[in-house]
This record gives sequence, C-alpha cells and structure tokens, in this order.
Amino acid sequence: MTAALHEAPRRPSLAADVWTIMWKELQEMRQAGAGGRFGGGRFGGGLGQVALYLVVFGVVLPYNFGGEWVTSPATLLFWSWVPILMITAIVAQSFAGERERHTLESLLATRLSDRAILWGKIGAAVAYGWGVTIGALVVSLITTNIRSRGEGLLLYSPEMALTILVLTLLVSLLAAGAGVLVSLRASTVRQAQQTMSIATMVLVFGSVYGLQSLPIDWDALVGSAPDGGLPTGAVLAVTGLLVAADAVLLVLAQVRFQRARLILD
Repeated sequence: MTAALHEAPRRPSLAADVWTIMWKELQEMRQAGAGGRFGGGRFGGGLGQVALYLVVFGVVLPYNFGGEWVTSPATLLFWSWVPILMITAIVAQSFAGERERHTLESLLATRLSDRAILWGKIGAAVAYGWGVTIGALVVSLITTNIRSRGEGLLLYSPEMALTILVLTLLVSLLAAGAGVLVSLRASTVRQAQQTMSIATMVLVFGSVYGLQSLPIDWDALVGSAPDGGLPTGAVLAVTGLLVAADAVLLVLAQVRFQRARLILD
C-alpha cells in the first residue's frame, strides 16, 4: 500500500502521445473547414476541397464508367490519386505552417518526444487523406448502382476492395511522409506547397503517360488474371515498392527531425 502511494506517476505511452498530436491536427483541420477557409486557410481548401473530390471521384467518374467502375483494374489508378491530391494540399503546412505562426518552438518545448510529434503529424495527414478516399469510395458505389439500376447490386469484388484499401493506405503514407519531409526543410508554407504541387503533377501525369509508353500488353496482363480479376503478380510488385518507399521516407523524416536544428531554422 505504501509502495503504491509513493510510486511515480506513469509517463503516457508513445501511442498516447502520437494520438495527442493527431487529435490536435485533426481538430485544426475540422475548424479550418468549418470556418469556411476555401482558399488560403490553414489546411488548404477545407470543406470545399473535400466536396470537390467527392464529386469528381464519387459521382462524375463512376457515372461515366458505369458498371466498369467496379470491375476494371484501371480504377486502381484513379483511387491512388485521391489520397495524393488530398494530402499534398494539407501536409505542406505540418511544420512550415507551425514555423510561420511561431508555434513550432512551443510545440518542441513540450514533453512530447520527437517520434510522437513526427508520427502524429504524419498519422493525421494519412487519416485525413485515407478517410476522404474511403468516403469517395462509398459515394462512388452509390453512384454506380444508380447509374446501372436494373442490373442488380454492383459492388467491388473482395479482392478488388482489399486491393484498393491497401494501396490507397500505402499511397497515403507515401504522400504524408514526402510532404512532412518537404515541410521540415521548407522555410515557408508557400515554398513547401509549390514543391509538393510540382511533385504531384509529375507523379499524376507521369503515371498516366508512363504506363501508356511501357511496352506491355495491359489487356493481356489483366486477361491472364484468374477469373478476370486482378493480376496478382503486378499488384504484389506495386505493393512491395510502396512499402519500401514508405519505409525510406519515414526513416529520412526521422533523421531530418532534430529539435535543436528546427528551432535554429
């Protein structure tokens, strides 16, 4: 009993500290969106940006594709764009924004560890981008079934649904890791946003034209998949590349995150 009374208070776990930062970031995103900051707000376009991507990827594209939206492997490319576009609009502000608002020093002066701060900001960006992607995915299924009413209930196959969820999560982590790394090095939010915008354009347009220029018979590759499903080998290869790229970016961000250096910057 006496020993229990004199026991030192437990320090919150790393997971709890990470969640503290994530909660802070997500609340600021919500407040920015509710405040109507559609252009130059703390977190980019706010609710206007979310609505735009829900309409484009949840209504316009599925309506044009019809039933093929839930069967064609080409939709994987479209879904990979959603978290990239959403996250690059907000993650550039993760550290550069704190630096401009002169709140970075206060954040770094807390008892929170370097990993908690870094992972919390990355986690919040991933939760935001992946959450909007899943929301658009649900809306797209509603649109597809309205567009193709009379053909029965149209849903993604379990294999396709799992692939979309895993790949978009990995892409979200990739975009968040790259954005935080850029934001750590940028002196201003504008500089970070410009860098991320250029990288996003290169990635999106490069993926389209790059795949078209490869000497691969994509129809034959997809057709060779069992039961007309996804080419398992190609999916596993892309997944492996994304996991490796995510790991590299997270390590680089961890190495770059140094409290003393950030305060001096």
